[in-house]
Amino acid sequence: ETGGQNAMLVDSSALPEQVVKDVIASAFHSAGQRCSALRVLYLQADIADKVLEMLAGAMKELVIGDPRWLTTDVGPVINDSARAELQAHVDKMEREARLIARAPLDPALQGAYLAPVAFEIDSIGQLEDEVFGPVLHVIRFRAGQMDRAIDEINSTGYGLTLGIHSRIDSRIAGVAADCGAGNLYVNRKITGALVGVQPFGGFNMSGSNAKAGGPDYLRLFMEMKTVAERWV
Repeated sequence: ETGGQNAMLVDSSALPEQVVKDVIASAFHSAGQRCSALRVLYLQADIADKVLEMLAGAMKELVIGDPRWLTTDVGPVINDSARAELQAHVDKMEREARLIARAPLDPALQGAYLAPVAFEIDSIGQLEDEVFGPVLHVIRFRAGQMDRAIDEINSTGYGLTLGIHSRIDSRIAGVAADCGAGNLYVNRKITGALVGVQPFGGFNMSGSNAKAGGPDYLRLFMEMKTVAERWV
């Protein structure tokens, strides 16, 4: 599997406190450097203002620093090159999107640190590639437009992880049937699967759907051959 434009869908029946907790963990833990990390949050417009206000408050409480410290929530990205590429994207978003919140970053920190940041955008089409770091993009959708949101997510060509927060069983079942992701997380964060222990793998540009940890995984690395020999 590879990365993806991983999204989470949140409808108006979801619990805002749980949503914010799971968004923070999915988007910013490990400095957003997980293949399944949350990149795009789709929020139903009816609850968007409330959730984003809570999200901004939670981001202000994040502690960025040395990952060896127990008080640290978010460490550095992998190297200076990655930080510079991420910063270029953040600069672009500051021109083209609306800033929701940015976590506090101590200017005295030495290393490849990037403050976790969230922007509101109009369309997932504004993201040309996966942004591999602690940058979250938020899109609002109206009631009755979840199918359209799923189509937009599927159209990216990626298909690793997708999350949904909802208390409506039929809606969850519909997303499971229509989404083009190899892994669907329901009412929880979208990171944390243990590769080699739990079945995990994506579709399309996010992998071959080979589920590392699944019962058929080993067979994918095997090739059946017939060898005929003549004994003399």
